Amino acid sequence: MRGVFVTGTDTGVGKTVVAAALLQAFSHAGLKTVGMKPVASGATLTRDGLRNDDALALQRTANLPRPYPLVNPYVFLPPVAPHIAAAEAGVVIQMQHILRTYQQLCAGSDMVVVEGVGGWQVPLTPTLAVPDMARALALPVVLVVGMRLGCLNHALLTARAIRADGLALAGWVANDVATDMARRAENLAILEQLLDTPLLADIPYHPGASNAVVAECFDAALRGRVLEIAH
Repeated sequence: MRGVFVTGTDTGVGKTVVAAALLQAFSHAGLKTVGMKPVASGATLTRDGLRNDDALALQRTANLPRPYPLVNPYVFLPPVAPHIAAAEAGVVIQMQHILRTYQQLCAGSDMVVVEGVGGWQVPLTPTLAVPDMARALALPVVLVVGMRLGCLNHALLTARAIRADGLALAGWVANDVATDMARRAENLAILEQLLDTPLLADIPYHPGASNAVVAECFDAALRGRVLEIAH
């Protein structure tokens, strides 16, 4: 079973869009897929319990059915930093529980796409953060860069941190979060040069686009690159 860990330069840069598109692309390649959002804050209370929209999107897009608690073992109501939400709920996020859930989720699958929470350095507890989770899952990382003013600094710092934390950077995705970024082409070009990892997709601003439409932004050859690195 192979997989990738999707992180972003910040919250709201399109991690879920990219994670779901990867699931769609890998499904089209004939792989049995599962998606996971280990920790999510910002949820709706339903008759089945708390449900997070990002986790639901991954659950729907993967082609192997999995119960929600396996897709999203830690979910919190308020849309705040997860360590704050967990403390308010009286919950301690435990890596052992995430790993046990991950193993159950992945049974019988070929490919898992795991989406992080917030940006790379977001704390989950006073002693646990997103890099610890990615390291424990031992997955190569796909970095989603929200293309807007400031993305150069955010992307380069995040890539440096990922590598410093001992993770492989499998590639990056440029995702438009607005339509009015000045000098976008120049920013994209310097990121391609300095990130030193494949640009897997360049996603235009297209609110409400289906996963299938976004998946088409992943070039087949570069999608194969993710498959080669994923383990």
